[in-house]
Amino acid sequence: MKQQDLSELILSLETKAEVERFLRGILSEVEIDQLHQRIKVVGMLKDGLPQHKIAEKLGVGVATVTRGSKQIQLGRFNQSWWDSQAWR
Repeated sequence: MKQQDLSELILSLETKAEVERFLRGILSEVEIDQLHQRIKVVGMLKDGLPQHKIAEKLGVGVATVTRGSKQIQLGRFNQSWWDSQAWR
């Protein structure tokens, strides 16, 4: 499935419960945890925390934090919903 197809599929989900069922259906518990960690990394980077502190606090590799930083630099997380405390 290409990225555009996946985006359309996700956008077609109408409720939070549908999204949760979908994610639990395609991702393992470990993958869901990893996705959550990556979201936390982005939030902490946007809050200005140093990369090494983020890696230490979350128990993730520096490469994971660096990847998040590069994606921010590419403008991939400029949407206003990143300002929500729910992501942290």
